[in-house]
Amino acid sequence: MNRTVFGFSALIAVLAAGCGDNQTFLPDRPPYRPPDIEPLDCIPNLDGRIDESELGVAFDLPASFLISPAGEERAVDVAGRVDNAGRRVWDWGADYASDQALAVAVHRPDDRWYASAFAGARFVSCFDAGCRIEAVYRNDGGALLLLGVASAEEHPPEGKTLLPYKNPVMLYHYPLQVGDTRISVGEVENGVFRGLPYAGRDTYEIDIDAAGELILPQLTFTQALRVRTRTLLQPAAGQSTSQRQVSFFFECFGEVARATSAPDEPAADFTRAIEMRRLGF
Repeated sequence: MNRTVFGFSALIAVLAAGCGDNQTFLPDRPPYRPPDIEPLDCIPNLDGRIDESELGVAFDLPASFLISPAGEERAVDVAGRVDNAGRRVWDWGADYASDQALAVAVHRPDDRWYASAFAGARFVSCFDAGCRIEAVYRNDGGALLLLGVASAEEHPPEGKTLLPYKNPVMLYHYPLQVGDTRISVGEVENGVFRGLPYAGRDTYEIDIDAAGELILPQLTFTQALRVRTRTLLQPAAGQSTSQRQVSFFFECFGEVARATSAPDEPAADFTRAIEMRRLGF
C-alpha cells in the first residue's frame, strides 16, 4: 500500500511541476535534413566513344594502380577473346603477389622548373612509373597534345632531361572511338637528355582498334577502348629503337590499364610485358 501511494504521489509531483510559473515547453524542432548529394562530375553513358568532357583533368587527385615490379617480365594477353555473345573480353583480373602500388596524379605546370620551355602547357603527369620523367600536355582544339618531356628534378643524379617538341604532337582527337588511326611526329632540337645534348625525331603510331569488356582485379569495365601505340625514337646520333604499348580507356576514368612491350617488339599482339599496370589497390 505504501508503494502504491508513493508511486501515485510521485506522478502527481511530476505533473504538478509542469503547471507552475516556471513551466517550460520543448520547442518544435525541424526534422533532420541530410546534406544535398552533389552530382558526379562525369557519368559514363556507354555510347562507344569518349568525348573531351569525359576525360576532364582533376588536379592533384591521385589514382591508384597495381603495377608489376621494375625488371619483372610478365605474360599478358592484349589480344583478348570473343565470347559467345560476340563481345571481346580482356581478362586482366589475375592477382599477382609481386604487384606494387603506384599513385598517378595530374599537376599544374606553373611551378615546374621547366615551365618556361613549354608555352601553353596545361598539365603534367608522370611519363615513367618512377615519375622521374614528366610529360607535358595541352588540350587544344578538341585534341590532346604532347608538348614534350622533362625530368621531374632540374638536377637529378643522372643529369637533367629537357626535350620540348618543336611542334606539339597530337596524341588523340576527341571523341576517342574505334577506327581512329593517326601517325604524329615530334622533333626535338637543342634538347638535353640526361645532361647531354640531344636532337631527334619521335614518331607515334596510334590506333584505337577495338572495344569490349576489361576485367581487372577489383573492377570490370564493360566498354573499354583498346588503344595501341607504337613509338619510334630516332636520335640524331645513336641507334633507333621502338616500343609498343597497349592501353585501355574508359569514359570518365581515362586510362585504366596498360601493358608495355620490350624494346623493338615486332608483334602488335605481344605476349610478354616489361610493365603492366591496372587501376586498383
